[in-house]
Amino acid sequence: MLADLLERHQHEFHPVLPVDLNAADVARLDFTANNPVVRDADLRDTAAFETLVTQLLADQNAHIGVGGYLENRVIYRRSPGLFGDPAVPARSLHLGVDVWLRAGTPVLAPLDATVHSVQDNDNFGDYGPTVILQHTLEDTTFYTLYGHLSRRETALLRPGMAIEKGQTFTEVGPAPENGDWPPHLHFQVIADLQGRSGDFPGVALPEEREQWAALCPNPNLILQSRWL
Repeated sequence: MLADLLERHQHEFHPVLPVDLNAADVARLDFTANNPVVRDADLRDTAAFETLVTQLLADQNAHIGVGGYLENRVIYRRSPGLFGDPAVPARSLHLGVDVWLRAGTPVLAPLDATVHSVQDNDNFGDYGPTVILQHTLEDTTFYTLYGHLSRRETALLRPGMAIEKGQTFTEVGPAPENGDWPPHLHFQVIADLQGRSGDFPGVALPEEREQWAALCPNPNLILQSRWL
């Protein structure tokens, strides 16, 4: 399994962001219904959402927030049209890790890569500028996805470009160009893109947790934060 492969190579990965995700000023943010502050908030206003994130961090004396893998979230109510037919059960199971930090923060490759695809998913509440990198370990190909990026920096990338381990290849983007979110990086690991390019589901049905967890293993195998 990809998770086992990543675990064997943990010592080789370069940080994805130039910050210490194990520092004391990093806090886990809870966007489930268990958090009454989030549950009762109207997050359709991005400025109000950003104020909420700032407050959640301040309450924990933190400057950076992390979390989200396999979290059953309520925040996707802000973009109900994004995830398909409203008659279909809502997708709310988050498949990546979010790191909430300032726009303009560099994003670095965790290991040698090729740019698989680049796309601006510019719907409200979507990924915004998105990059998918392709990697190979022990003859196994897998992918990492980076969402909510800077439009200017991401536009410089082309499929097939080589990216070296530790190289800065884009930046965390500001609202509204990042899909209209408070600034953060969505980081996701993918075993099989299933023919997709420039986009991949970052949220799934909670009842399909097992199959999506196998397809998208825990990104903290790469990020290695004690808060996750």
